[in-house]
Amino acid sequence: MAPNAKAALIALLGFGLFAGHDALVKVLGAEYSSFQIVFINVLFGFPLVTLTLIRDRAPGHLRPIHPWWITLRTCAAIVTAMCAFYAFSEIQLAQVYAVLFAAPLLITVLSIPILGEVVRARRWAAVIVGLLGVIVVLQPGTTELSFGHLAALGAAVGSALASVISRKIGQDERSVVLVLYPMLANFAILGAIQPLVYKPMPLGDLAINAALAAFGFAAAMLMVRAYREGEAVVVAPMQYSQILWATALGILFFDEVPDLPTLAGAGIVIASGVYIVLRESRGSTSEQRPVLQTRSRFDTATWPRISAVMRMTKPPLPGAPVRRKQR
Repeated sequence: MAPNAKAALIALLGFGLFAGHDALVKVLGAEYSSFQIVFINVLFGFPLVTLTLIRDRAPGHLRPIHPWWITLRTCAAIVTAMCAFYAFSEIQLAQVYAVLFAAPLLITVLSIPILGEVVRARRWAAVIVGLLGVIVVLQPGTTELSFGHLAALGAAVGSALASVISRKIGQDERSVVLVLYPMLANFAILGAIQPLVYKPMPLGDLAINAALAAFGFAAAMLMVRAYREGEAVVVAPMQYSQILWATALGILFFDEVPDLPTLAGAGIVIASGVYIVLRESRGSTSEQRPVLQTRSRFDTATWPRISAVMRMTKPPLPGAPVRRKQR
């Protein structure tokens, strides 16, 4: 099998696990607060992520080189986690994905002030068309927008901001810093909130939480493998398969049948996102390639970032220093 075909299949399986992860969030969200679900998810995820972090070959300390950017990125990841888990609990899986797929469009916009990216007319047109697709999904004025829809929008914005910041400081900061700080912040902040929202969980629901962490971690590892097997321009568009997985899971387990505006709007957003990925793959079009280099989906700081894991586990070149620079 050709490397790109193999990578695409691995990515499809990884995003299928991510969709299963989100379906489990919806199951738990029917009984528990999103604050509690994320907190316990972080608790179960810590041992798995720790196994990844100890493979980091880069010497140095855990103090961030860019503390303000790390703080902003950490806040963005926490907002993304809260909003995404709440949205999956409240509205159809397919609708959540249709809105979250706007994140690459927002990354393109945010890369202008943060990364100095030059976005020309064609990519601007793709962004505008994609955002119109989000409006088609939300149908403002004809349907009542719930907090779940607003939460999905918040998750898309938070994810885009976290991704662009990671692109800006990723070459300077240790990967362990990028992974650990948001997880610790999730643990500390949500732990403080637990007395207000905690509801005892029976063993079966704790098992679902454990499966949630396992699905997220396994999916992340599959995505690492996919990006190592094939080209990013082939793997990246596979994220849009999540809406197919979500539609199937929604029909089978939650009696959710997406309506025509959701499917039509999702199609518009997906087409715009794929176009931007293809444009960025041309070296003369984008210098930073912010969307193409965003190797994971929305960042909730409950599983390791794909690019961070790839950097931590990449063997150093013979005779080359382990880190490019240290300040």
